[in-house]
Amino acid sequence: MSYFLPPKLPSLKGKRIDVAVCGGIAAYKTCELVRRLIQQEALVKVVMTESACRFIQPLTFQALTGQPVAISQWPSADHASSMPHIELGRWAELLLVAPCTANTLAKIAHGLAGNLLENLILARQCPVAIAPAMNVEMWQNSATQRNLAQIKADGIHILGPNYGEQACGEIGLGRQLESEELLLELAKLFTPQGWAGRHILLTAGPTLENIDPVRALTNLSSGKMGYNLALTAWLRGAEVCLVSGPTALNKLYQLQTVQVNTGKQMHEQVFGYLQSHPVALFLGVAAVADYCIKNPSAHKQKKQKNGFAQLQFELEFNPDILAQVSQFRDQKSPHLKVVGFAAETENLETYAQNKLTDKNSDLIVANLVQDAMANDHNCVKMYQRFKNSPVIAQGCKFSVAQQIFDLIETNYETSSTT
Repeated sequence: MSYFLPPKLPSLKGKRIDVAVCGGIAAYKTCELVRRLIQQEALVKVVMTESACRFIQPLTFQALTGQPVAISQWPSADHASSMPHIELGRWAELLLVAPCTANTLAKIAHGLAGNLLENLILARQCPVAIAPAMNVEMWQNSATQRNLAQIKADGIHILGPNYGEQACGEIGLGRQLESEELLLELAKLFTPQGWAGRHILLTAGPTLENIDPVRALTNLSSGKMGYNLALTAWLRGAEVCLVSGPTALNKLYQLQTVQVNTGKQMHEQVFGYLQSHPVALFLGVAAVADYCIKNPSAHKQKKQKNGFAQLQFELEFNPDILAQVSQFRDQKSPHLKVVGFAAETENLETYAQNKLTDKNSDLIVANLVQDAMANDHNCVKMYQRFKNSPVIAQGCKFSVAQQIFDLIETNYETSSTT
């Protein structure tokens, strides 16, 4: 499965990562991971066990990283140092073991030091993450689970495994995470977890209001801004729920997403979540249709042979989600921060300031439609209550999402929310 992923994850840029490869069939996946880390401008050095070299040639990783591959704990032509485990451990900001076999997992749990990788884990001064990969029966074995509990207690991050079909033909837990998943997990490890334990609720995308079973009123919102904001919130540690209208975007990794079509459905899901969770922040990014069809036809409305249009429908207002969330905050949840979005074609400042007041929001993020609709870049102006001058954010939509969160964290007392 492909996940929604921005072209660049800034938290990986320039990060020094040791990738240790163990002897399992999933080692081929680590080649793709290393390639993608290099694309993200991370600095990668690869360590392989002798067993790993039976699955992947070291030259493959050397070609991908431009760095010699460390295999032996003894000096060699490529690693003349008598202490490669010390040098590698002090160079890295993170050590990732992928795949981590049952054998290596057991050795890590018991602090053994029989090869370069095991020595490196004991000598390193950086965090360690493992991506387990093994047969489902091996994963479920009580000895493996005891070892897993021990390394968790030692502060090692466990990434995966996935459920699915394995090389042996069995189906169950034990598949190594895919490269996109590991890329996102690593980006999260390098991102400050300022929103850890707190709930963020977002809406994104257009809504779709049925005229009849085959026709609908909608708009050109791509959902990209909302999805980038949801990903940013997840990377910063939040418990995220995204209520999304219909989009062509890939699914977000590890993130609760509720798919809806109509504005009324979006309203129902938003308030269902607000009433059942202690939401700290609401971001109303979706382009909710102002109107819905009051009398949708149960059957397709046919074009008449004489050419005269017979398509008839009556409009009524959709619920105003943003205004009602602000009202919910005032009545029941004073710590909730409410952020609205405004897409305009003219008079941006006037309309944004009016919306800030009319909707009683804490912040309005406004942009001109021609600057953002369906694009990967955006330029927004952020209007805050009781402040006259807007704050401008621009760049790719993932960068803009980060700038929006930076402003929220700087200007609102998010640490006081629960």
